[in-house]
Amino acid sequence: MPLLAPKEDRQTLRNNFDICQNIKAIAHISIGLEFPAYVLAALTATGGIAGYARTKSKPSIIAGCAVGLLYGLGGYRIQNNQPHGVELGLLASVVLGGASLPRAIKLRKPVPMMLSAIAAFGLYTFGDAFRKTL
Repeated sequence: MPLLAPKEDRQTLRNNFDICQNIKAIAHISIGLEFPAYVLAALTATGGIAGYARTKSKPSIIAGCAVGLLYGLGGYRIQNNQPHGVELGLLASVVLGGASLPRAIKLRKPVPMMLSAIAAFGLYTFGDAFRKTL
């Protein structure tokens, strides 16, 4: 009974191992971005709802839920390997940053500063992923 498999079987084993390694690498890349997208979706939508509950501000709930929807849709598209998921996350971050950053600089209050930090995280995360696709 030979200790080593025939040469053809060893080559097949090597090919199967290489395929598994490639699948792991692809899965690692695609799994990484939907989680932050879903977390940012939950944070922004919850923040918009809380802003409405606290001050009865319709712009808060509309903007929070709209940006949350963009993040959530981006995460869904990333999770299902559909195109433009990263771009949707990046768009949501640009919209959030564009609305919150000027207010954070002008008012120096906690809510706009936190929204700006969330936008900066999204810009870094999705911007880096978008840059890697170029």
